[in-house]
Amino acid sequence: MGIFSRREKAPKGNSSLATSHSTGSVNSNHSRAIPSRTSGGSATAGTPMSPMSPVKLPKVDLPRPPDPQLDPTGYLRSLGAVRERSKIIFDKASRNELNHFDVDLDKLSDVVSFVSGLIKRDYDAPFNTIPGHGRYQHFCVGGRDRIADMLSTWPEGVDSTERCRRMIDLFLISVLLDAGAGTQWSYKSNENGRVYRRSEGLAIASLEMFKSGVFSGNPSNKTQVDKVGLQSLNVEKLEAGLQSRPGNELAGLQGRTELLIRLAKALGSNEEFFGKDGRPGNMIDHLLSHPSTQASSMLIVPLHVLWNVLMTGLASIWPPSRTALNGVSLGDAWPCKAMPKAGSASWESILPFHKLTQWLTYSLMQPMQSLLNMHFAGTELLTGLPEYRNGGLFVDMGVLTLKPDDLERGLQHYAEHCRRTGSKGIEVAPMFEPGDDVVVEWRGLTVGLLDKLHEEVNKFLKAELAGNELTLPQLLEAGSWKGGREIAEIHRPNTKEPPILIDSDGTVF
Repeated sequence: MGIFSRREKAPKGNSSLATSHSTGSVNSNHSRAIPSRTSGGSATAGTPMSPMSPVKLPKVDLPRPPDPQLDPTGYLRSLGAVRERSKIIFDKASRNELNHFDVDLDKLSDVVSFVSGLIKRDYDAPFNTIPGHGRYQHFCVGGRDRIADMLSTWPEGVDSTERCRRMIDLFLISVLLDAGAGTQWSYKSNENGRVYRRSEGLAIASLEMFKSGVFSGNPSNKTQVDKVGLQSLNVEKLEAGLQSRPGNELAGLQGRTELLIRLAKALGSNEEFFGKDGRPGNMIDHLLSHPSTQASSMLIVPLHVLWNVLMTGLASIWPPSRTALNGVSLGDAWPCKAMPKAGSASWESILPFHKLTQWLTYSLMQPMQSLLNMHFAGTELLTGLPEYRNGGLFVDMGVLTLKPDDLERGLQHYAEHCRRTGSKGIEVAPMFEPGDDVVVEWRGLTVGLLDKLHEEVNKFLKAELAGNELTLPQLLEAGSWKGGREIAEIHRPNTKEPPILIDSDGTVF
């Protein structure tokens, strides 16, 4: 099959949740200022593969990140720190001064051509039907909008706000389970008998578990996630729900289970965000009532308000082994030897990513925009996601080459992993722990390279874009993430794994 011979078709018909993309603010195809309190069953906005039409928002003043000299912990947990800190790595890459990778930026033009070809293969110019990157699309694998199907089964008395709460419940739990499935795992749908793998498999599995009430402690509503339901989870329940068994093991199952149990405690101890019953979806009520939410001509939530809910409200879910500063866990942030003052206890040695939190942000905005007409200001602060598909694209296409000593060390780790797990090394690739300096440097590079790729693809497609520009979330969806997956299938057709493997703990990637 040729690289540019395939075109995925969007599901036909209307969807109850259209996806969106960001420019400098949020986009929406709704014009009403107040979120509807009527049944969300009437909310239709194109197909799930279509973005909302851009709407110009009034100017909203956004706070600057904390001063790292005064509040280094607050700074490293802020969204703005991700791009700023990763730029240090990218600047070193541009001079080919990295510790673990040789860099050939001349080959970035090949990536631009490849990604642009994928976009033109799958979408018609001017490419305004490309959705923003989000979890919703994974629920639509095979051209079926399972979210719309589920929404249609709920009674008319379930209004838009409650429908949105349930979607937030589902999307949050599904994103947190989406941390790399490994090479052996697949999921056979209980509803149609079809087999799904990787992100789509985890999406379908989490949806079917959600519908069956696995995450709910409320007998009158199976389709919710709450602290009581999560407290009852154990490895055996997740193992059964995710169909993990010998020969079909899901990587990091123990880590995922522990994360969801910690989530139960976080939901229960942050009533301000998640209410007395500890539901993720109750964050909607917090956002709607927050003093900074704009209620003039349209409903606008500054992005930092949502970010604070996710970073502060979910801070305790991350493993205790994660990087901490002044006794405060930083989440997805890691020491990196390429950073200033490497090896010291200084904040300057740390490189933050907050990948799952950003993936949550991209994904949770989708139902809030579609069902509640909620807009978000400041979405341009979100970065490309530093995970193995986006990062693998640049390795497979020769922009990044692992240095020989690290390659040898990674291959030894892979061999040890195969011996430990009894897996067969069908297509050998270097493997590292999530906190290995190779992985941290690679992820920092990925953030910077995605920004550069975004800029160059817009130049490459300028004529077809007809005065518009692709947003970064659109590039992630139609280009880099998809491109990383497809180039991996070409280079490693048996496993379809990335060129660098992560010995996953179920909480990273």
